Amino acid sequence: MNIPTAGRALPKCLLILLILLVLFSGCSVNRQQQNGPGPANNTGQNGNGAQNSPAIGLNMYFVKVTTDEAYLVREERLVQQTGDLPLSAVEKLISDPKSIFPKDTKVLGVTVEKGLATVNFSPEVLNNPEVGADGEELAIESVTDTLTEFPNIDKVAFQVEGGTAGPVMDWWGHVGLYEQPFTRDLTQVYEPAIWVTHPSENQAVGVPLLVRGSARVPAGTVQIHLLDSNGKVLAQGTAKAAAAAPGRGDFETSLKFNLPAKGQGVLEVFGVNPKDHSEQDKVTVPVQWP
Repeated sequence: MNIPTAGRALPKCLLILLILLVLFSGCSVNRQQQNGPGPANNTGQNGNGAQNSPAIGLNMYFVKVTTDEAYLVREERLVQQTGDLPLSAVEKLISDPKSIFPKDTKVLGVTVEKGLATVNFSPEVLNNPEVGADGEELAIESVTDTLTEFPNIDKVAFQVEGGTAGPVMDWWGHVGLYEQPFTRDLTQVYEPAIWVTHPSENQAVGVPLLVRGSARVPAGTVQIHLLDSNGKVLAQGTAKAAAAAPGRGDFETSLKFNLPAKGQGVLEVFGVNPKDHSEQDKVTVPVQWP
């Protein structure tokens, strides 16, 4: 029996169609394997494909020199939250535009052991920036105060390329490293006059409200007001710092108040001008009601 020509051609068409489908599917699979699952795969990465670490705000201390005096200023800086925050903090401190450390100084490492942080600098740190004895002392204190913001650090020592021999001990030629390790000292921190360490911004607070901070104000007394979202005073009080201006001291007190419904409020801490009794150096901290 003769098979019609059309009957013989039909399987060939199907075969060609199947081959084309397989080839198309193979190309699609290869493209997905090469390109990955798409843009979602790059979330949290920088342009080099490395993961971006979140930034954290750290308090740092910078030397400020005026025509009349030199002192320290406390300011917050954002630092990438790496596995070695003390190292990142010192690197940020000495590279900041407000730093008086020699510009080409590098931090070779920071080790922390039993409360002592040892900062290892490159030799460029010894290039005397000609800031005098006061500037040298404040520069050392700026690193010490910055690192002792970390709860596990109580003292700080300096090294250059792992040692303290020879000119390293003289540092910039005025104060030197002879009294190290150095301990925290905020007496030369003039700005800001007041800061609050508790509560933190937007913290959910309860009753009583613990208020802590540092002040450099006349008579060492700070005024404290707690306001609701409409500006109504919920509680007020005073706190006495450990020292009065021109000294600086820590203060602590607690406020009792009727806790409002869920919402927001503001904590105000300020000094009083002894001449006209006006408010000065006010600090405001937004808080949340739980």
